Amino acid sequence: MPNSNEMPADSFGIAPPRFRLPPATHVGGVHLQVSDLAQSIGYYEQVLGLRVHSATTGTAALGPHTSDPLVWLHTTDGVKPARRGALGLFHFAILLPEREALGRFAAHLQGLGVRVGMADHSVSEALYLWDPDGLGIEVYADRPRSAWGQRGRELVMTTDPLDISNVIDAGGNRPWDGMPSGTKIGHVHLHVGSLDEGERFYHAALGLDKTVWTYPGALFLAAGGYHHHLGTNTWSPGPRAKDDEARLLHWELVVPSADVMAAAVSSIQNAGYTAERTDDGSTASDPWGTRVHIIPAVAPAVPHDHTMKQREGTSS
Repeated sequence: MPNSNEMPADSFGIAPPRFRLPPATHVGGVHLQVSDLAQSIGYYEQVLGLRVHSATTGTAALGPHTSDPLVWLHTTDGVKPARRGALGLFHFAILLPEREALGRFAAHLQGLGVRVGMADHSVSEALYLWDPDGLGIEVYADRPRSAWGQRGRELVMTTDPLDISNVIDAGGNRPWDGMPSGTKIGHVHLHVGSLDEGERFYHAALGLDKTVWTYPGALFLAAGGYHHHLGTNTWSPGPRAKDDEARLLHWELVVPSADVMAAAVSSIQNAGYTAERTDDGSTASDPWGTRVHIIPAVAPAVPHDHTMKQREGTSS
């Protein structure tokens, strides 16, 4: 029986018609193209509380002080700030391990005078920010799964006003000292050109469950009974972001093994999409050019082409 903080993984949602990603699937990191690397590093360190793990003249990897990198920033000559309305990234979402951390972060933003959006989504409480290039960022904390509501097979998600004072009070007047251990990328949310085509790629081909499908203009998907590892919406007119604009280069989906990765790639290809092998996984592009990099959490004993980097992680 589940404990009071759990909900059975199959108590809601619609499974894909053929291949289904296993429960341990989760989002890894995000790779972003930015216009000014030094400016972006300053923002991600000072405002978000991430730390630089490694950097070159064109790339920086950032994450919590005690954890693996979660965000990779890349730049090249001539990159412009993000264009509003472009298909691709709506936001990537940093999941904090507890509500107290969200309260400390909210107080930190208040002290900095940073412009921030906020919402109560029933399953979670969220703050919204925009980096120097206009790329969207959500920082959130989940409510216990026992508090998540259902309407038939569909999970209930809302966008209601957030009681920000109550969230800040939860921080207990403790100072914000950066993203805590246990912080991870909880989900990615994308602007797409069609919910139906997005469903064909991410649900029927990639193998994510549908969890919320009546939210106006949006579809939410996940593995393992999470509220969503991926959001898609048709709230922007497009077209896709250009190569010389700040944008999401790719996001990582970590699966339990190389066998699962191979099965996911086969499902994608059988559905008529393409996927290509990389040093540490496989990459597929959705119909609007957004790339998802599928990585096995544990490398195979005998790699096919290259030694595959071992990735650790647990399901959201």
